[in-house]
Amino acid sequence: RKTKAILPVHLYGQCAEIDKILTIANQHQLAVVEDCAQAVGAMQGDKKAGTFGDLGAFSFYPTKNLGACGDGGLIVGERETLMKRIRSLRVQGARQNNKYVHDVVGYNSRLDSIQAAILTVKLKYINQWNQKRREKANIYDQFLKGIRGIQTPYVVPGNTAIYHLYCIRAKKRDRLMDFLKKRGVETGIYYPVPQHLQKAVPGYKKGDFPESEKASRETLTLPMFPELTETQQRFIARSIEEFYA
Repeated sequence: RKTKAILPVHLYGQCAEIDKILTIANQHQLAVVEDCAQAVGAMQGDKKAGTFGDLGAFSFYPTKNLGACGDGGLIVGERETLMKRIRSLRVQGARQNNKYVHDVVGYNSRLDSIQAAILTVKLKYINQWNQKRREKANIYDQFLKGIRGIQTPYVVPGNTAIYHLYCIRAKKRDRLMDFLKKRGVETGIYYPVPQHLQKAVPGYKKGDFPESEKASRETLTLPMFPELTETQQRFIARSIEEFYA
């Protein structure tokens, strides 16, 4: 009853099951704010991430598929009342027609012009880069198929993923990570501590969300970027196969 909004996260470059989320939101008259930080260009059906809910928030952190040279972000939406408030909040709560009059306490969240210029150029290539990521993901899927001990990423039917990360689930995850590191293969863990076990989120204990905790022990991201070569991917896959053998 106290819930005001649902914040679905389009994780690893794939849309969440947004239709089910929107159904719940409509039943309870809740706002939907999409976290699209890892999903610029991701689609469900013929609609892109960020266009389903009331607002969509994007990140242009340098590691993202569309990254600036520093921090930056974007909020999109069609409800003018919300967008008007956001435009005010990003400039210390000032009025749009008078920057010296402040109706609320806001933030200093303007995107630097140099970052906007860089992103404008890179935006021309984002679809091409995302397509290359999908091609690399398909190659991984083929090379890793049949290796016992891992699960390759699942794509929800109807989704077009952009593979911000290629995240597998692996038994003996930490040992596999060390094994790959010794062979010069850098991997990552997203995310090692579930949100409900963070000190910043009190009121929960280990065991409250067993699936989240299981995922945190098993997930491992493999190298993923448009310039990744098939030779490199073959080496990674063979290394994983050797580990489990």
